[in-house]
Amino acid sequence: MTWLEPGPFLRGVAWLDRGRAVRADPADLARLAWDAGERAALPIGVRLEFTADGADAVEIRYRATVPGPTDALRDLAHCFALWQGGDCVSETFTDPAEEAVVTISLPGGTSGPFTVHPPEAQSPVILGVRAIGGTVAPAAPRPRWLVHGDSITEGWWSTRPAHSWPAVAGRTLGLDTVNLGYAGAARGELATAQQLAAAPADVITLAFGTNCWTGIPCSVPLLYETTRAFIELVRQGHPDIPLLLVSPVLRPDAEQTPNPLGATLAELRTAMEEAVRDRIGDGSGDRRLALLPGRDLLGPGQLADGVHPNDEGHAVLAAAVADALRAAFPSTRPSGS
Repeated sequence: MTWLEPGPFLRGVAWLDRGRAVRADPADLARLAWDAGERAALPIGVRLEFTADGADAVEIRYRATVPGPTDALRDLAHCFALWQGGDCVSETFTDPAEEAVVTISLPGGTSGPFTVHPPEAQSPVILGVRAIGGTVAPAAPRPRWLVHGDSITEGWWSTRPAHSWPAVAGRTLGLDTVNLGYAGAARGELATAQQLAAAPADVITLAFGTNCWTGIPCSVPLLYETTRAFIELVRQGHPDIPLLLVSPVLRPDAEQTPNPLGATLAELRTAMEEAVRDRIGDGSGDRRLALLPGRDLLGPGQLADGVHPNDEGHAVLAAAVADALRAAFPSTRPSGS
């Protein structure tokens, strides 16, 4: 049984750095804030997609960071989840290791396609793939969906990588989700907009704004102009593809609380939404741009910590984004749906 190179099987890959999947351009890290660069090193949303012919199982050879005794992520489940369509078939638990092999049984009577979501916390690197009792082949490519945002987009508080809202919406729409969510960052950094513009994409969604209330605060006029500039830079690389902006979801402690520049999250959200509407309606006539207002998408009971959605919240947000993309851009609907 010969080990196959993992590259053709990997999905959700934005850039490669010496063979390792990363989520920011490794040649352009100097222009990013350190927190965005740190989060971009994690392979959030990177997964394997394949079909199987007569195979009883698939083996995946991997390398992962071994946490120390005081590592805050030490107790997180190191789980390889096998999915087929919208269903989780099985979960296989292993330990982080400098190099190891995990064996994942495949259901009989079907060739897939299958998706394996590796654990993310210990930055696993996939080294090889092989079948037991048959063959495996890379799944057919899907349209690429770049999703940029903050920790909510990155999937915080979802109990599994496959439960984050970009992963759920991507399955629904039949898209290759490329998760470019940067926890703590995603404040409208224009260098990120230029990286998005340079990356291959068929659809793009922007879902930042919450971290513009705190951390590095924005005023209302500043965020309005930042949103306009961000969209303009993305459009310089992708003038015609569907582009959806999701304004910040509910954050109860921030809605009516002024930040150091006097802006509440409610006011910042309005500024972002006005920037989108103005671009659609002005001389640029950006008819491939759409807006999904975020304020009423989630309720307090769907927030795990007052900021990040729980699994239910991620599912609700995913459904809203998928509906918005299908309504605004029918071409994002997968064939047969």
